[in-house]
Amino acid sequence: MEFEDIIRKRTAVRKFSDKKIEQELLNKILEAGRLAPTAKNNQPIKIYVVNSNEGMEKIDRASRCRYGAQTVLIICGNKEEAYHKEDYSTYEMDSCIVGTHMMLEATNIGIDNIWVEAFDEKILRAEFDIPDELTPVLLMPLGYKTEDCPINPLHDKRKSLEEIVEYK
Repeated sequence: MEFEDIIRKRTAVRKFSDKKIEQELLNKILEAGRLAPTAKNNQPIKIYVVNSNEGMEKIDRASRCRYGAQTVLIICGNKEEAYHKEDYSTYEMDSCIVGTHMMLEATNIGIDNIWVEAFDEKILRAEFDIPDELTPVLLMPLGYKTEDCPINPLHDKRKSLEEIVEYK
């Protein structure tokens, strides 16, 4: 798929089928995250792949936004490993770049997805034994949307370039 097609096609899916993602495709998504740029190439991220029934129950305790997906990525950043200056760490930005790369690769290979920031961090940490040095930044449910999955009504609502770009 051409890159422009990928960025236009990708949308937030809120109704996944129970079909599991093939390991080969999941590996491609994870590899896209591994190759993502991070500040100073510190790669201060950890990705937890949740795809067991027990794991889905844990995700459901931490978030109401799994939408039936059979695979969920927990993308965490490490403040100490991230590039930082004074009182700023790039862990969150780096995690978001990694997440974006994986989201676009998923779309490229036909895997639907959604970016979720609605989760209870304390529950997520406890359920998955996430160490203190890592901070969960986002959840990414992945899978195949159902045939009756509602279309995201905001997908095509975009500001014009004139509204978001200013030349100086």
